Amino acid sequence: MKFCLKFLALVLAAIIFAPVQVSAESEVTRVILVRHGETTFNKTGIYYGWLDAPLDETGIRQAEALAKYLKDVPIDVFIASPLQRAYVTTQKVAELHGMQIEYTDPRFREINFGDWEGKSAAEVQEKYPELNAMLLKKPWLVILPNGESLDDLANRASAALNDTVARYPGKTIFIGAHYIANTVMICRALGIGLEHVGQIRQNNTGINVLEYKDGAWRALVINSTAHLNKIL
Repeated sequence: MKFCLKFLALVLAAIIFAPVQVSAESEVTRVILVRHGETTFNKTGIYYGWLDAPLDETGIRQAEALAKYLKDVPIDVFIASPLQRAYVTTQKVAELHGMQIEYTDPRFREINFGDWEGKSAAEVQEKYPELNAMLLKKPWLVILPNGESLDDLANRASAALNDTVARYPGKTIFIGAHYIANTVMICRALGIGLEHVGQIRQNNTGINVLEYKDGAWRALVINSTAHLNKIL
C-alpha cells in the first residue's frame, strides 16, 4: 500500500511539474481544478449549493495538505468560486506560493439547489419523492425547483473556464470550485454528455489536471487524493 501511494504521488507530480510546451503555432494552458475541503454539511447530507458554508476542521486540514503537496508546483494564477469553502481552500494553496487569489468568479459556484437549499436528503425525499428519484437516476433531466439544471450549471461554469483559459494562454491556472461544478466542466471539456456526471467522482480537495491546446481539451488527472494519503 505504501509503495502504491508513493508511486501515485510520483506519477501525479511528474504530470503537474512537466513544463508547458509552447511553440510558435500554439500554446498549452494547464488548469489545476480542485474541489474545496470538507464542510459540516458534507457529513450531514444537507443540500447547500449556494449556501456559504465554511470549511470544518477536517476541511482545513485537507486544504493545508493540498497546499503542501502543491507548494513546489509552478502556478501562475489562482482563481476561486466566491463561496468561502472554495475561496479558503484556494487561499491556502496560494499562500504557500507567496501569492494571492487573482479574482473570484461567481460562475464557478456550485449548482443552485433552489428550494432544496438547506434541506436534508430526508426532507427532500419526503416533499419531492418523484423529483428526488429522478435526480438519483437521471440528474441531467432535472430542473431543481427555483434552482438550476445541470445544463444551466454547465453553461455558466464552462463559459467561466473557457474565459479563464483565453485570458491566461500558456499559463498554469489553479481554480478552486465545487463537486458538481467540476464534474460538468470536465464533461463539457471532454465533449461527453452530462449523463456521465455520476461517473466522475470529486472528493474533498481532489485534484484534476486539464490541458487546453488548439481548441481542444484533454484530461491528465481526475480526482487525485494522493496528498491525503489514500487511494480510492
